[in-house]
Amino acid sequence: MHDMKWRRVRSLLVAASAAIALAVSPVADAVAAVPAPTQGSLQPLSIDSVYASGVSSGGFLANQLHVAHSEIFKGVGIFSAGPYDCAQGGLTTALYACMDTLLPRKTPAQLEQETRDRAASGGVDPVANLSGAPVWLSHGSSDKTVDRTVNDDLATYYRDFGANVSYDTASSAGHAWVSPLGEVSCTSTASPYVNNCGGDPEKDMLTHLFGSVRPATTTALTGRLVQFDQNAYAPGQSASAVSMGNEGFAYIPQSCATGTSCKLMVALHGCYQYYGLIGDKFMAEANLNEYADTNNMVVLYPQATTASDNPRGCWNWWAYGGDTHYAEKSGRQITAITNMVNAIAGPPTAPALPAPTGVTATGTTTNSISLTWNAVAGAASYNVYRDGSKANAAPLDGTTYTDSGLASGTAYTYTVAAVENSGTVGARSAPVTVTTTTATTPLPNCWTTDNVSHNLAGRSYFIGDQSYAIGTGQYMGPHTSTAVSSLHLRSPGSWEVVPHC
Repeated sequence: MHDMKWRRVRSLLVAASAAIALAVSPVADAVAAVPAPTQGSLQPLSIDSVYASGVSSGGFLANQLHVAHSEIFKGVGIFSAGPYDCAQGGLTTALYACMDTLLPRKTPAQLEQETRDRAASGGVDPVANLSGAPVWLSHGSSDKTVDRTVNDDLATYYRDFGANVSYDTASSAGHAWVSPLGEVSCTSTASPYVNNCGGDPEKDMLTHLFGSVRPATTTALTGRLVQFDQNAYAPGQSASAVSMGNEGFAYIPQSCATGTSCKLMVALHGCYQYYGLIGDKFMAEANLNEYADTNNMVVLYPQATTASDNPRGCWNWWAYGGDTHYAEKSGRQITAITNMVNAIAGPPTAPALPAPTGVTATGTTTNSISLTWNAVAGAASYNVYRDGSKANAAPLDGTTYTDSGLASGTAYTYTVAAVENSGTVGARSAPVTVTTTTATTPLPNCWTTDNVSHNLAGRSYFIGDQSYAIGTGQYMGPHTSTAVSSLHLRSPGSWEVVPHC
């Protein structure tokens, strides 16, 4: 599974192969099992909310899914990963800045601004959706694969956007998904990378995400594990082209199959944890199906696989395969998984109200921008979004808004959405980018007045009917009371003509 620090690639490959071959004794007081898969396809179910979870590379992708599609994914649970797009599209940065910390990495604040910029251009959903979203994070003290400080950055990233973050750092786990059904000892980092630390992190995670959960079943699972063809959901109908396996899985409890409203959890394995390598061990030991049976929760298990530039079967969080949009809506793996989610939960409902048109800047100052737009029929109010975040504190009854408290000489991107009486927000307008005016700093020892007054004050002289600055001899224009100049005292007895004071 490791998103390992690949500084010694050859030795790590050897060690990993040996670890996979070792027989590991299962936990004595828990039996991990999953039903034998049945061939099928993803069918529409009654889904009321969608969440994502993952470990390591799966944790990075869970975060990318959440940020890119925060209107679909309502919360996320992550074991051991760093902040959104930490890798910046590069393997070296991924390895030595976002797992190890030997190289400098972008700060959470910088990544947050990049996220706002992408939201403003439509690459990801509005960051306002992250405010209040439940986020559960965990990092074990024995984890030497992803440094704690990088996981801390992920917590800071979410908190800065106003998410409801629960961050568990008390575990002594190695680099792994942690579960009471895990067969690996707590502090180890070894295949199949599901560790038993004596507690029940899934209960904590699901309670934080859902608000409350019923205890996991302690009897045999009663749902079905559906094995489906991932090619049907991948871009170009080729899963292998995006380093995904042919097969994916979904655990569907009986209640969800018979029409009960259920939640959907997308569970993402880490590197070296894909089905083609460890079989059903991640699905059996993750302790999600046991909660699915008692809490009306469908669990979707997409599967990555290996590729020439992804030999460990990791999820894409550093732009392998040339996918430079890997962290955005158009990312190939994000597209494939979102297609799977939509097949189960149905595509997102289109907003009832259309996007406002005619969004225009009507005025700018050094610290404010005024906007106007065309009214939308049926709108009770409007929201204005600046760089992806809602700018107005209270609903806007009219079709104008002045955004103040801005920085001078700075570009801001705005969209506008209409809001129904029910509070449902409609589609957002096309973005409009506006720049505040640049503040000027008054020059000291500078005067602006007519040229006759400059002469009388001893700052200029005239020859014939033309004025010149004393000391520099710069031409000022006609020596009249209607010609105005600005003169700056450059040094004692020397005046220069400037555009303004």
